[in-house]
Amino acid sequence: MNNHNELTQVYLDANATTPVLPEAAAAALSAMETLFGNPSSSHITGLKAKDLMEQTRQRAHSLLGVGEGKLIFTSGATEGIQTAILSALLAAKKRLQPGQTYKALYGATEHKAVPESLKHWLTVLDIPAEIMAIPVDQFGLLDNDFIAQHAPNALMICTMAVNNETGVFQDLQQLEQSIRHANPNIFWMVDCVQALGKTALNLQQTTIDYAPFSGHKLYAPKGIGFVYIRDGAPFTPFIAGGGQESGLRSGTENLPGMAALNVIFKMLLCPQGSAFSDSQTLQAYRQQIANTLTECFPRIVFNNSFEHSVPTTINFAVPSFSSKEIMDLFDAANIRVSSGSACSSKVTRSFVLDAMGLPTWQSESAIRMSFGPAITQADVDLACERIKTASQALTQSCMLLDHARALDDKTPLDGLLQLSAGASCTWVYVDNNSKQALIIDPLPELQHRLDTLLQCQQLEVKAIIDTHGHADHVSGREVLANRYLVEQDSDILGWPYQTQTVEHLGVQYESIEIGSLQLVKVPTPGHTADSISLLLCEKPLENKTLSQRTKFAFCGDTILMGSLGRTNFDSSSSEALFDSLKLLSRIISADTLICASHDYNHEFTTNLQAEMTRNALLNAVVNEQVSLADFIARKTQLDSHLNDEVGTEIMCGAYVASCDKSAINEYDAEGLAAAINSQDEVQLIDIREPHEYALNHSLNSSQNVPLTRLVQFIHEQQYQKDKPWVLVCRSGSRSMVAAQAMHRLGFSQISHLKGGYALSH
Repeated sequence: MNNHNELTQVYLDANATTPVLPEAAAAALSAMETLFGNPSSSHITGLKAKDLMEQTRQRAHSLLGVGEGKLIFTSGATEGIQTAILSALLAAKKRLQPGQTYKALYGATEHKAVPESLKHWLTVLDIPAEIMAIPVDQFGLLDNDFIAQHAPNALMICTMAVNNETGVFQDLQQLEQSIRHANPNIFWMVDCVQALGKTALNLQQTTIDYAPFSGHKLYAPKGIGFVYIRDGAPFTPFIAGGGQESGLRSGTENLPGMAALNVIFKMLLCPQGSAFSDSQTLQAYRQQIANTLTECFPRIVFNNSFEHSVPTTINFAVPSFSSKEIMDLFDAANIRVSSGSACSSKVTRSFVLDAMGLPTWQSESAIRMSFGPAITQADVDLACERIKTASQALTQSCMLLDHARALDDKTPLDGLLQLSAGASCTWVYVDNNSKQALIIDPLPELQHRLDTLLQCQQLEVKAIIDTHGHADHVSGREVLANRYLVEQDSDILGWPYQTQTVEHLGVQYESIEIGSLQLVKVPTPGHTADSISLLLCEKPLENKTLSQRTKFAFCGDTILMGSLGRTNFDSSSSEALFDSLKLLSRIISADTLICASHDYNHEFTTNLQAEMTRNALLNAVVNEQVSLADFIARKTQLDSHLNDEVGTEIMCGAYVASCDKSAINEYDAEGLAAAINSQDEVQLIDIREPHEYALNHSLNSSQNVPLTRLVQFIHEQQYQKDKPWVLVCRSGSRSMVAAQAMHRLGFSQISHLKGGYALSH
């Protein structure tokens, strides 16, 4: 069991922020302890402080080729962006001619701070200008023809020197020619935040009007930055007050931050013997990491062209893996990466990669690895070692297939597994004794993962079945069936023709065997004409009905969590759904776990009892309190709200119930320790996936129940719902969602660890 908790982290998220270099931290501390004077004061302590500030400014002038331009210290890049945009737009407003239309241009892959700031200041200044994004090509390079077309009527153009997600750099000289040829008088801002220390800049040789920078992107503390203003470019102070910075930016100067910048600038000006590596060395480091990634993830796709990007950024995606899965994997191996811009960490896809025209799956699965120029060979070697360790954990849990390793070195799978892509679910049931597997509603995005799982676990595929013809995606069934079920004859949904029968309430239903269990097919039309439900049951036992024997009910989109399947498709029928809901209520028990084809609210599973409690329409149908005519009318009204759905995903269910989350008891690390000491029965459940758990766990008393196996666990513990379980994950987000799902199903003492392992040390 590998435990990386005590190991040094490998930090590969430098484009988000960097650690403060020891030399810079020492300079900042010295400034706080001995050069703490106010640079605006005229006494000796103040004069010494001012001398340090001006020394920093002079080094920045030399480093960036500021020439006659101004360099103003700020709190960071965002303030510099505001300063530039406000100054430019105020000056541009004076040039407006009545009756003309104007534009403000920005690069489509620009940091969101730029278009949002443009929108804000155009509104505040009451300037009627259209904001337009400049398209980029597949490499992330700006469209010069678009600039030539729209710049003549533009008040301002905003571009960036180096992109924060991909590391793509623009050819500023060529860009300048396009801009100035189209409009010599347009105000031009270039975001240089990611360029500092990674590419050479000589601002006085350009016609760039404004260039914001940030210290914490290059080993200085947060809260210090600066902005370049070209000589002659209009300027309006963004912060007025005491007149610091020659009246250009008021507020007491951040001297410790400047002291740290001073050290960084000195290293950049005199790299010999400094912590910074040259471009050739950094390129070699990037290639070494890229080679390791390719070795460990053979199907990897790199989203950025190394030819067009600085050598400190790698952006990639791994087919069949979401960005969150890779981030969780690397985090467990103590490798810190991100899924894109740190300022948009809640976004599930990359607008930068979307703008570059990359496929949706690459955008949704993107991982950014970024390092600073102070990285060392030892750091890179350790990173590559950890990447290999992470991939080995994936191999052991059958998420990657390594033919060079013995297949018996794997975690055995037994029971139900829930896989997902977006809001869609695929269900896999494995009987470990017979080594037989059943796949329900296979998604095309998961074909490779399912293939890997079947090969790694050396499983015999008993059946691959869809619960209905899916409107929102093409089934992945046919590809897998052509490989594993060549000799099996089946219908269009994959149900085998050679079956047995089972009787329930005088009705015969088709069934097949999987290991010691039985899979029963129940026609449940309504959502679509071909909809079926699949009941996974114990084999016939004396004095046990089918509903008592059923473990799981795979109902497709007939019953969803908090909703019913929509019935306004061409092949739908509300009347048939009405009958199917009644049938299901007779054929499964109130606490049989229902496994749906979609999970829009991260609720994993449900049962009739839970759904009837919050779903008035379903409750009325089951209890025969609504007529067919009334049901059809109410269902039509519900479905009508789905006609206005926007986006690429088709919603397969109309919400008829509130999906409000329950208030879950939350422990902090101290409270959890006290609870464990005072209550022997408190059980910790680590819900991370097996590869994460194997790489990094410190609570040896915890039991690993992966989130993909949560439904199996809920089934196993359905008669122990009053036990005090505490769910734990990396950050507390997954454990909270899982705890809410279990609480909704009657687990009365479920709790979770707030902040997860991340805040427990």
